[in-house]
Amino acid sequence: MDKKIRLLQVIPRLDVGGAETGCKDIAQFISNQNYFSAILCSGGEQIKNIDKTKVKIFRFSVQSKNPFVIFFNIFVILFIVFFYKINIIHVRSRAPAWSCYFASKLLGVPLISTFHGTYNFNNSLKKFYNSVMLRGNSVIAGSRFIFEHIKNNYNYSKVIFLIPRGIDINYFNPKNSNIEEFNSVRTRWGIPSNDFLILLPGRLTFWKGQFLFLNTLLFLKQENLLNNISAIVLGDDQGRTEYREYLLDFIREHRLEDNVKIISHETFMPSAYNACNLVLSASIEPEAFGRVAVEAQAMEKPILASNIGGSNETIIDGKTGWLFKSDDEKDLAKMIIEISKKDKSFLKDLGAKGRANVINNYTVDQMCSKTLEIYKSLV
Repeated sequence: MDKKIRLLQVIPRLDVGGAETGCKDIAQFISNQNYFSAILCSGGEQIKNIDKTKVKIFRFSVQSKNPFVIFFNIFVILFIVFFYKINIIHVRSRAPAWSCYFASKLLGVPLISTFHGTYNFNNSLKKFYNSVMLRGNSVIAGSRFIFEHIKNNYNYSKVIFLIPRGIDINYFNPKNSNIEEFNSVRTRWGIPSNDFLILLPGRLTFWKGQFLFLNTLLFLKQENLLNNISAIVLGDDQGRTEYREYLLDFIREHRLEDNVKIISHETFMPSAYNACNLVLSASIEPEAFGRVAVEAQAMEKPILASNIGGSNETIIDGKTGWLFKSDDEKDLAKMIIEISKKDKSFLKDLGAKGRANVINNYTVDQMCSKTLEIYKSLV
């Protein structure tokens, strides 16, 4: 008889992002399997999307990198683990990982970590700080790229579980949208119905490539190649207001207002994907996984992504989408023009292959089921 899982996940915040979405998905999946599921975080937008009757939410300052707060959080976690009889701790970030590590050692509770990024390091102290993600009982890499990063940069000889991130293919489904919604979204955005619309989703931060994209649009305009092409940069600045203003100033300075708009939020992302002709992921640093590329394929939309990080795995170049040279605005411009001239039947076929790729490899059920198997092996 299987021992009942009693899971505590620890993450700094439950805002919009890959690690946060994965945490939410696992929490709900475990609860639906009739196991106890809890999350310890400092708050965040995604909390409202969690059924509190099924998933217990604890709020505390686990986002802090202050050594004294990290030390105090050991006792917070000890209390939760002891009082709620937790038998699996799953941590998803470095600062709370230190608290989780010592709490797990003191109580003998298995600790799992998911490596959600490359955690850049430029000295031995930073590398030591990062290494806490490898000190638990099991380590999950969310992509082959992260798997290789761990192997190449850390002296880690244990098994690394490669579990690609997964998305909800019922939510990201082209059948959830229709032509009326297509027209409604475009009208709200001020985009002509016949324009070739490029959508760049992702939080506003320099490495996500928004500035590269604006430079690409400027290049296309200077070459008189921007006719009937519009663009939406969709993403929250998350407090990075200076970067947002920098982008807006660039748009105004180069008179790109009629070609590109920056929108902070879209409630129903499938509608945003449905309204566009091409989805772009322009990151100039490697994505650990890259959910945008997978979500676009699930929505049967053409995806164009930089040829670094997780996108190299999730996109079959030329068959389910395309890759361009990272941080190369001229190659990006060339690819945009080529794709905009593709036959509609070709793009439709590419979209169908993209969704099949996601269904076969990147569903949330696959991710959660494989993670549950690790939990069961440890309790």
